[in-house]
Amino acid sequence: MRMRNKPWAEDYLLEHRDIVSIDLSQKDNITSWFEKVQPIHIEVGSGMGRFITEMAKANPAINYIGIERDKNVMIRIVEKAIEQDIKNLRLLTVDAEKLTEIFNPGEIDRIYLNFSDPWPKTRHAKRRLTHANFLSVYKMILKDDGEIHFKTDNQGLFEFSIESMSQFGMKLKNINLNLHDNEPADNIKTEYEEKFSAKGFRINRLEASFK
Repeated sequence: MRMRNKPWAEDYLLEHRDIVSIDLSQKDNITSWFEKVQPIHIEVGSGMGRFITEMAKANPAINYIGIERDKNVMIRIVEKAIEQDIKNLRLLTVDAEKLTEIFNPGEIDRIYLNFSDPWPKTRHAKRRLTHANFLSVYKMILKDDGEIHFKTDNQGLFEFSIESMSQFGMKLKNINLNLHDNEPADNIKTEYEEKFSAKGFRINRLEASFK
């Protein structure tokens, strides 16, 4: 997601370092960053932040971390977290390939990948967040029974992800080729999901684990 550059974005985020980190300073400090020691779920690519903020509000017994590398976009999530006084939400501006530099092995209980950039050109396949290179990163930081929950409206990316995860030896379950045809009551729509499902796009979803 791209937004107009805000020259003051970094200064704003630094003013709220109690809930957002723009560097790797939280390494080995993730648990104590929260008020309570609870399971940790992360969303890689949080966009405008509806999903991660709504999840945190709906599940106070879980700690959530929204990861969004664009500082201009992250401002919107910080504003929501402050306005709604969400205690179990923290935010990181970091690239997905650097997650092992932030999180310790087995520290994360669940990873959400919502409407990731499909990078449709074949030569860009390694940039897709379900490519084996990223799966190896997720495997390191997830608990043994941890899961990845993945949603996309892009059929090509969904097919690629199923193949990539299967070749990586992952177990897939709850594969849904039209999530909104019989939408679960607890499904929280991202801004993107709401927009494109209203246009008739089918939403694909799956859950995956390494064991």
